[in-house]
Amino acid sequence: MTNMTKPKIWLSSPHMGGDEIKYVQEAFDTNWVAPVGPHITAFENELAAYTGMKYCAALSSGTAAIHLALMLLGVERGDEVLCSTFTFSGTCNPIVYLGATPVFVDSESLTWNMDPVLLDEAIGERIRKTGKKPKAIITVHLYGMPAQIDKILEVSRKYEIPLVEDAAEALGSEWQGRKLGSFGDLSILSFNGNKIITTSGGGALLSNNEAGIAKARFLATQARDPAPHYEHTHIGYNYRLSNVCAGIGRGQLQVLDQRVQQRRAVFDEYVHQLAKVPGVSFPAEPAGFFSNRWLTTVLVDPEKTDRITRESIRIALEQENIESRPLWKPMHLQPVFKGCPAYVNGVSEDLFNIGLCLPSGSNLSPMDMQRIVEVLHRVCGQN
Repeated sequence: MTNMTKPKIWLSSPHMGGDEIKYVQEAFDTNWVAPVGPHITAFENELAAYTGMKYCAALSSGTAAIHLALMLLGVERGDEVLCSTFTFSGTCNPIVYLGATPVFVDSESLTWNMDPVLLDEAIGERIRKTGKKPKAIITVHLYGMPAQIDKILEVSRKYEIPLVEDAAEALGSEWQGRKLGSFGDLSILSFNGNKIITTSGGGALLSNNEAGIAKARFLATQARDPAPHYEHTHIGYNYRLSNVCAGIGRGQLQVLDQRVQQRRAVFDEYVHQLAKVPGVSFPAEPAGFFSNRWLTTVLVDPEKTDRITRESIRIALEQENIESRPLWKPMHLQPVFKGCPAYVNGVSEDLFNIGLCLPSGSNLSPMDMQRIVEVLHRVCGQN
């Protein structure tokens, strides 16, 4: 039973920096509380500058950004889209929105992200089976760890299939000194409440294609044609971020680099505290890879931990009113995607079975960390 007398420690809670309220107040003072306004333009420009992309559309969610990205790439009913299987469903749901079929590709063990070799094999087989190329590739930077993006880009270019880069969990991460979110033909970000920075709810679509981002903004505002009345020649969506939420985002963006440092410090503390526990391990950061460590993830091998499992740790934390959760359940194992093509090697399923996300907020207090560590030490027999 959960001990409700102790304060809740969340997995990843919002962390304000201070200036958010200034921008929100400015929106109220100038009456820009509608889904348009100067904060949206400023936030888009700041995100583009931070990531290194030229253009940005601020949207209501990362899922909306993926939906619009696939629309811009011409994905439609009957098409196939290759997608990381080890991810949140928001990555692949938009494929189905458009009547297309997700084709799931498993992970490699170095970064836990899409396996470039398996991706190449999957594309070759889909071409042989269907007689046409998949329409797009969606690759994810999981938990902030960069994918082997150079190798994935090689495959993308080899087959001339455009790449959608899902950096929803990876704002602030880098590969070879270059910010994630700048590698895709189209890239997406998320500012959901649990992300490294938040707009309470929101996302963004980034590209170096000015016309594409202009079209995304058009579609995101119900596809209203320029006319004194409401004229529509396309089906549109209510996907635009509000000016108020963009103000929150501007304040959050000012402290992003600090949040990355804080999350990495949380990760380092867990590694330090559990370094001597047999069978407990953390994902390493390969040379040239820089993770924002959005969530600290740990693997618990019951064959080496005297039958301690990720579930025994999760339940012990839950009983102390501390939130944790298993790693993503791969999409090819989800009931809703049963029957979709999948190219698997067992990596993501193995990780799901033994992996746990620990509380990782940048606003964890020393007392919070002490509470968490005490539970971990007790369960792992370190007391």
